[in-house]
Order: sequence, then structure tokens, then C-alpha cells
Amino acid sequence: MISGVYADTLSKLGFVRLAACVDALSDRATELAGRYDARALDLDAALADPDVDVVVNLTPPRAHAEVTRRALEAGKSVFSEKPLGVELGEGAALVDAARARGARLGCAPDTFLGAGLQTARAVIDRGDIGEPVAANAFMLQAGPEWWHPDPGLFYERGAGPLFDMGPYYFTTLVQLLGPARAVSAGARVSRATRTISSEPRRGALIDVEVPTHVSTVVEMASGPVATFVASFDVQASRYRNLEIYGTEGTLSVPDPNTFGGPVTIRRFGDGSWTEVDLVEANVPQQRGIGLADMVWAQRTGRAHRASDALALHVLEIMCATIESAEHGARVDLETTCERAAPLPVGLPPNTFDD
Repeated sequence: MISGVYADTLSKLGFVRLAACVDALSDRATELAGRYDARALDLDAALADPDVDVVVNLTPPRAHAEVTRRALEAGKSVFSEKPLGVELGEGAALVDAARARGARLGCAPDTFLGAGLQTARAVIDRGDIGEPVAANAFMLQAGPEWWHPDPGLFYERGAGPLFDMGPYYFTTLVQLLGPARAVSAGARVSRATRTISSEPRRGALIDVEVPTHVSTVVEMASGPVATFVASFDVQASRYRNLEIYGTEGTLSVPDPNTFGGPVTIRRFGDGSWTEVDLVEANVPQQRGIGLADMVWAQRTGRAHRASDALALHVLEIMCATIESAEHGARVDLETTCERAAPLPVGLPPNTFDD
């Protein structure tokens, strides 16, 4: 579902190319490779190929850790779709493996590099809403079984609304407000099975392995308290995606699952919301720019923005959410990370540094 977008992003850049495609269903790899003058290989062949520098891991969540581990052991850098793993221990082991080998390890989401969230970051950093004190974030929908052709994986361990969509929201909160220090949460499984209404598996039943409604309170290390509600049980809602509340005003942040706007602000005493002009985007506004930034950073020697430390911290927030919900207790976090450097403004197209 997402490999074509990554391939399209790479095709627009002049410093990286798609070398090979791998899929458990080989005809899918052959079809995608044929569109971009690449080769269709099996995983062993791709990992042994000296022409392959970076592996992009777009497997289902429960396969992320195994595929990433094998690629790192083969000496490749890796950019993985979210989440980094389904358990904190396996994510930490991947980070350790990458650093021990001097390889790069990056992870989606990279939507925080889009013009919308980069603009929101600039608004906060300028102090336009004063000191941030709190945030509310909502991802409320009825579940993917009505549109996705193979929705069962969304209800497996490592998915659900928390692990599937949480990375977008927690990554955005960390990029806007800094790392978290503790989590408290509640969660429930609303239905033990789901009925697929999309084709080609209409009418089939899905066993639900994970919570489908999760409420998380995240204490940020810098002081703000953020609330995130993620659900596959909501039929309709009018809540905004994400708002940041400051001492001088409120910032409405665009959907963290997108790269654009709008970004709006309303200060105390304003009669209405004001839309903020987005920063100029010089890279494609679609998935894969975090991968491209990692490749660029690997050549120049700087830290990449969609980093392993960020991905591991977000993974711990989600794992701590489940732990807190199961035990009814606040969970202190052990990991931390730095906010990624903002993308410079005014660069030539498809570049990431001055």
C-alpha cells in the first residue's frame, strides 16, 4: 500500500535511486521494480548485493525487527516504517546493533518534515503562543476494515490505533514540545471480532488482539501535559487533530499523518483564528523524505532527523501506554531524545543542508 509512494519519492531525487525490490509475493516486487528500472530480488540476494546501501523496511509491524536486524547484520543501513518494533526490548536491540556497526537506522513517520508541521514548530519556537502548557490530540475513526484490502494486520500485536497511528502524534508532540518523561493511560477492546466490509475479503471476521480505544496522558519533560486519544471505535467526531495551548494563545496543528496545512493560531482576545503561511517546501511533500534526509546525512556525517533515538522514544511511549493501562499506574520513561533540527528554509530543491 505504501511502497509505491516511497519509490515515487526516490525517483524525484538526484542523489539516491531504487536498486531492488523484495516481497514475499515475488510478482509484487517484479511489478514495482519494473516501473523504476530496478531489480526484483529475494531478501538474501538483496542483503548480499554490494549495490544496495540502504534497506527500506515496509513489512507488517511484527516483521519490522527481524528484517531490520538481518539488514543491519548484513552491513546495510535501514529506514523502517513505523513502529521501530512492537516491544521496547527489540527496538533497543536494533538501536544497539546499528550503532555497534556504524550503520544508520531511521524510522517513519517523517511527516514532521513536511511544511505543515515545520511551520507549527517555527510558530512555537518563535514564542507566538507564549510558553506551551498543554496539548490535546485525537485520532478517532471507525477502523480500517471498511477501506483497507487486508485490514487484519491492523488488529494484530504491534498495531491497533495506538501503534498504527500513535507514532504520527507522539512524534509530532516530541518534535514540538520535546521528549516525554512519564505516561498514564487507560484502554479497552470494544469488540472481540471485526467484520471486513472492504473487498476482496468482505464478510470475513478479524480476531482483535489489541486495544481499540486508548487514552494516554503524556507528561513532557519540559512541563506541558499532553492528552492523546486513539480509537478504531468512533463513528463520528468534531475534535481537532492536535492543539497546543500556550500562555498567550492556541496553535491548531494540521493532521500529523499529512505533510501540509493548515496551521492556525488564536491568541487571547482574538475574534477568530488566523491562518499562518506555511514555510516554503523544497523537498517532495510525501513519505520517503525522512529516508532521503538519512541518506543525505550519511554522506555528510551529520545526524539524520527521523532518528533511531526518536523512534525508540516514541516506541517506549506506546509500550508504556499499554503497561499503564494494564496495571493502572503511571509509568516513568527511561529513554529520551533530542528534537530534530528544523529543515533550513530557502535551500535549492531536493537538498537538506546549506
